[in-house]
Amino acid sequence: MSIDHSSNPVGIFDSGIGGLTVAKALVEQLPNENIIYFGDTAHLPYGDKSTAAIQAYAVKIAHMLLQQNCKLILIACHTASSAAFDLVKEYIGSKAHVMNVIDPTVNHLKKSYAKKNIALIATKATVNSNIYKKRIDELNIDIHLKSQATPILASAIEEGFHGKKVINAILEEYLSRDTLQNIDALILGCTHYPVIKKNIAHFYNNKVDIIDPSEIVAFSVKGYLEKNNLMNKNKGQGAKHFYISDYTETFEANTRLFFDEEICLEHYPIWD
Repeated sequence: MSIDHSSNPVGIFDSGIGGLTVAKALVEQLPNENIIYFGDTAHLPYGDKSTAAIQAYAVKIAHMLLQQNCKLILIACHTASSAAFDLVKEYIGSKAHVMNVIDPTVNHLKKSYAKKNIALIATKATVNSNIYKKRIDELNIDIHLKSQATPILASAIEEGFHGKKVINAILEEYLSRDTLQNIDALILGCTHYPVIKKNIAHFYNNKVDIIDPSEIVAFSVKGYLEKNNLMNKNKGQGAKHFYISDYTETFEANTRLFFDEEICLEHYPIWD
């Protein structure tokens, strides 16, 4: 007789608050699911770290989420998805399902953006990995992709500047570049960026589709759980538990802001 894992939590991790955009979208799509979130605030941002370092962080966090009996582990970070997904998947094996934020986004492009001009803004690590270009080229549907690293954005958002005028000045500097002109859609290739999605849309006078992977990924997770009969059968609002590797007031404030409720935030010094 097989064990029912449907009430087990969904594990999500990122370097900081960026993955909260995915967690929030997931809670909206799947309010009954129990969520465990790990923010590796001790090492943020991941975008300027080496591939080897990101892989080491990701595997250790995945191990921690396995100990919490997560039925699904979502790498809610484009940088970690590009650098460590295959390694985490191999490490986890059959103990849980592993998902990233890139594959669902590319599948969305396949359905809606053939023969379009698409741009990507992301961290240096994600852009330099060429992961989006490789996956899009494999689709063979004549999508022309242009990529622009925007390394200051994630740190500015993490520091709480997303509600300040300075964020628009940073966007003006990046989005005015030739790389990001004459496009049909823009991929927000870092989970921090949906926080400033309205600012980005405003820059383009709402004439460019803004592709928000957080919503796409949440829908993909829901589809997987439904298909594999892993939806939490317990009624009512699922529990949410948040762990961070280093306490920051910014993370706590943003967590409350994202979910509009008091959140249980626990310091989990995974690197001690």
